[in-house]
Amino acid sequence: MAGLLANLRNTVIVSFVLALIIIAGYFMHYGSADAIFWQAVFRWLHVLAGIMWIGLLYYFNFVQIPTMPKIPAELKPGVSKFIAPEALFWFRWAALVTWVMGIILAFDRGYLLQAITLGATEGFKVPQHSFIGLGMWLATIMFFNVWAFIWPAQKIALGLVEADADAKAAAARKAMLFSRTNTLLSIPMLVTMTMNQTIFG
Repeated sequence: MAGLLANLRNTVIVSFVLALIIIAGYFMHYGSADAIFWQAVFRWLHVLAGIMWIGLLYYFNFVQIPTMPKIPAELKPGVSKFIAPEALFWFRWAALVTWVMGIILAFDRGYLLQAITLGATEGFKVPQHSFIGLGMWLATIMFFNVWAFIWPAQKIALGLVEADADAKAAAARKAMLFSRTNTLLSIPMLVTMTMNQTIFG
């Protein structure tokens, strides 16, 4: 068992195999691969990627950013050259998968247009669509921030793109501010995602 757990790739493969066995069990008992079944699969993928995305967002904001000033100068390259680029890789791709799975889920459930318009297409008479639409817009802004602002700025700040010291400092501040913006938006976004499913089903 220790040999399996010592290798992350093998651990994740086994975890996915176990998940697929459980999904097969749901399929056997549900008896159909209809829209409801696929909604369940898409919701699982949406939540899985979302945990990775928001977990890394919180790691950056609650751990890495506040801790970096306390790290001795000779140790900082360990974070900026190795840990941060790897974390940013999973961060940005998890954001993309979360957003895509959310769009697919809303489309599959038949409320994508209603959510995008915050319920305007129904005269704002279906609060479920207004609330989930609000959450989807918050998540979309966060997703856009990751790819349009945070990642490009981090490439400069981490030295993955050539820049002078002033440009790196400005880029680091920009990345931090957009990351903090996403932290600010994440909590209300999660309210809409979790309460909507519980209150409206």
